[in-house]
Amino acid sequence: MTLAEDVAAEVDRLRRERSIGLSEALNELARAGMTRPPSRRTPFQQETHDLGRMLIDVTNVAEALEQAEGPRHR
Repeated sequence: MTLAEDVAAEVDRLRRERSIGLSEALNELARAGMTRPPSRRTPFQQETHDLGRMLIDVTNVAEALEQAEGPRHR
């Protein structure tokens, strides 16, 4: 297993501070990460705007393209 530098430094700090082994330090840090409450993100909400009345019917895409761009829209 390869640890990122910051993780390895935290493991070393914890081992020195508490005089514990590598496995115990890793397990303690892993458990601390598993019990941390989830981040409180605000749910994504799409911003919308009223564009007014539609000038063309877009229920049929092919017809709408032909109406907007002409018969050679392909």
